[in-house]
Amino acid sequence: MADTPLVAVHALAKRYGGVVALDNMNLEVRRGTIHAVVGENGAGKSTLMKILAGATRPDSGTIALDGQQVAIDTPNAARRRGIGIVYQELSLFPQRSVLANLFVNREPTRGGLVSVRAMEARSRDLLDRLGLHVDVHAPVGRLSIGEQQLVELCRVLLEEPRLLILDEPNSALNKRETERLFAVLRQLSARGITMLYVSHRLEEVFAICDRVTITRNGRDVLTKDRAELSIPEVIEGMIGVRHDLLFPPPLPRGAGAAAERIVVQGLSNDTLHDISFSARAGEIVGLAGLEGSGVSNLLGVLFGTERARAGTVTYPDARGLPRSPTDAARRGVCLVPADRRRNGLMLDKSILFNISQIVVGTQRGNGWWYSQTRALQRATRQIDSLRIKARSPYSLANELSGGNQQKVVVGKWLEIGPKVFLLDDPTRGVDIGAKREIYGLIRKMSADGGIVLFSSTELPELIGLCDRILVLYQGRLAGELAGDGIDSRTLLHMINTAELPTGADAVDER
Repeated sequence: MADTPLVAVHALAKRYGGVVALDNMNLEVRRGTIHAVVGENGAGKSTLMKILAGATRPDSGTIALDGQQVAIDTPNAARRRGIGIVYQELSLFPQRSVLANLFVNREPTRGGLVSVRAMEARSRDLLDRLGLHVDVHAPVGRLSIGEQQLVELCRVLLEEPRLLILDEPNSALNKRETERLFAVLRQLSARGITMLYVSHRLEEVFAICDRVTITRNGRDVLTKDRAELSIPEVIEGMIGVRHDLLFPPPLPRGAGAAAERIVVQGLSNDTLHDISFSARAGEIVGLAGLEGSGVSNLLGVLFGTERARAGTVTYPDARGLPRSPTDAARRGVCLVPADRRRNGLMLDKSILFNISQIVVGTQRGNGWWYSQTRALQRATRQIDSLRIKARSPYSLANELSGGNQQKVVVGKWLEIGPKVFLLDDPTRGVDIGAKREIYGLIRKMSADGGIVLFSSTELPELIGLCDRILVLYQGRLAGELAGDGIDSRTLLHMINTAELPTGADAVDER
């Protein structure tokens, strides 16, 4: 019995009309392991998880638990069999308290009344282990997105599942919260809880998981122990091409592109200290640093969401820092934020509305008038140009995959023809295929004469795309790497110590 997989999926198939979501999908999950399922958007990961959680029924194929074939036709049936799932999209009631969300439809009672004291006692230890120190009687809607995601996880863990399905469980968590989550997952695994872990972040997959299944086009293409795999091998399995082809080569510079630049001198505020550098049109300048190093603050100052206390910045229009984001947008300065769901999109609005948001917002006088016809033209143009996968321009942003949402964020800015692109971790939370497309967009921004400042938490992105990389450490510019001086060892060492490793050379092109 111990050798029998906890879960065995055989030849699962699922179609939505003419779209094939799963096609002969197979999966075996060993007991007590953390088993990753990776693949591009559309590879079948989410459909597979929804079937196991009882939210979707397969067209054909079988599922076995403990070696016995079972039918999981409803979420309640899945819960009765010990299967819990944490979806990427939150399913909390924002107006209800944290405790109420933790015990939805299973509130402990005493004397026929809901026992708040019992709810507190049952949840206290788990909340502490998750590091979630919040007022459990306050509405959950007052919490940050990261805290809400931990509440969602806690709710499922309180059901004590034997199979825990995690679909992008840390998409809204910062590095510290993610580390705390991983510590809890390791504890759960040690206690015998089996986990299926879906993520786009391959570095984290390799940090937390025991086995990996790669999916592509609705099929499983490879399953191996994590120790027998490398990230390039996983990427090749996911997209069908070698890892070194993930980053497109530089494009020839467009004819007539102006030789413009942005010059930063002595820029300081509460976080930044005497930052000086320049960036030219036609190059991609990377910004690297640990969380809190000042990278996001620098982009915020350049876009007008944060204020500088000292220093000057000269933009291509020969003017200084923007007074506000609207002023920045009117001057051709755009910001693609790291958190697209909170800062980049209006999720309950259509693609059409989101694409027109910047154009309408930057117009003066009577030009602010919203035209549905023009909005449709803009949305159609960007959907076609960026290959946004959506049913129609009227589809809501929250119906799109992460990669397609990010394309909408980029598309709304392209409609104003920006000259300065501030890209704050623009591929966060999107799959490998969508990343490759976004890399191509960034190359085109640069080739068309744009000034591109690109930050990323993934070092391979910085190394694969950037002409130069500026390293920030505790709010100061620690150094600059360029050309052959850009390599993972040197970059990682500088990010963590603000110093070059022995034998490495930095450049100074301020």
